[in-house]
Amino acid sequence: MPITISKRAQAIKPSPTMTVSAMAKKMTAEGYSIVNFGVGEPDFNTPEYIKQAAHQAIDDNFTRYTISAGILELRQAIAEKLKRDNDLEYTPDEIIVSPGGKAAIITILTAICDPGDEILIPAPYWVSYPSQVEMLDGKPIYLPTDETTNFKFTPAQLQSVLKSLAKPKALILNSPNNPSGAVYSKEELLAIGKVCLEHNLTVISDEIYEKLVYGEARHYSIAQVLPPMRDNTILINGVSKAYAMTGWRLGYAAGPREVIKKASAVQEHNASCVTSITQKAAVAALNHDDGSIERMRCEFQKRRDFLVSELQKIPLIKCPLPDGAFYAFPNVGRYYHKNKVGTNDSIRLCEYLLKEFHIALVPGVAFGCDECLRFSYANSMENLIEGIRRFKAGLESLG
Repeated sequence: MPITISKRAQAIKPSPTMTVSAMAKKMTAEGYSIVNFGVGEPDFNTPEYIKQAAHQAIDDNFTRYTISAGILELRQAIAEKLKRDNDLEYTPDEIIVSPGGKAAIITILTAICDPGDEILIPAPYWVSYPSQVEMLDGKPIYLPTDETTNFKFTPAQLQSVLKSLAKPKALILNSPNNPSGAVYSKEELLAIGKVCLEHNLTVISDEIYEKLVYGEARHYSIAQVLPPMRDNTILINGVSKAYAMTGWRLGYAAGPREVIKKASAVQEHNASCVTSITQKAAVAALNHDDGSIERMRCEFQKRRDFLVSELQKIPLIKCPLPDGAFYAFPNVGRYYHKNKVGTNDSIRLCEYLLKEFHIALVPGVAFGCDECLRFSYANSMENLIEGIRRFKAGLESLG
């Protein structure tokens, strides 16, 4: 008899971002010229000083297991970074290093989430949040938003939803946001934090894009603007986005000591530890600055300004200017109705644009917002110019 697949595994859906990327790569291998706006990772190389630290770790034979929570040198560097950048005080035993921000989140959820616990997730959301909650038999509770509020939920909305719940446990707050680029202001976070304190709600604050904010926007952590929230907050961050280190796989969590202790115990039994060489590279990334982060940020801002300006010129499209990350999230829902090719949702539209116009986008339904599509502008200006030309032609072809 065949091996029986668990109900939990059967319920897991493949990541749409990776699915689109795989389709685009397949078509590229077949000889098609694809403009890929799908996968969200910087198109820059890891800075040289970080790579040199990794080479040095290999030369020094720093190639063995480390303790599960991460080497002390790295956790000290993270603590110093949180004090320097976020005005937050953490000790190394309040920090865990994980193989990516995604791993940090599910490790924390495993440490705090019981079956049936309700985890609030503003929509649009990063695609993995609901699946991670469901894998632990938690219950995702969505807070829908749209472009009229720049894709941000309100304290009143949070308060209203909380009153209807039986087992509210945590709120996953992602600012700057993937996919919308929304950045919550200091005042917004203060008001949200007060509601969370009133209901003893834990906040898992995903701040992986904190270095990528534009214009007048500023990044704040909820525990920074409302100090009593420190005991109710687990901060998630990492080196993937700001330092162009997606493939190195290193994220971290900072929070109450007992939570981090239990999360470390969880990690001991699944991932053991982050690669030793990556940890040494991350020490260099956090302790030094050769100007790479600011150069990347400025280039992303230039690309954002171009892409969103072009999207806003297209009839029937609504696209607010994102304040952070490297995504645009235009509402294209009015193109679903009565078009001549039957693309009446975000998946069908993305498939049509990929097959017929060779442009890869991610359907908004993956993020809980079917009327939108996600563009990643972690892309060359040449690709942005050609991609927006193909996108316009694709929409025009719908009639």
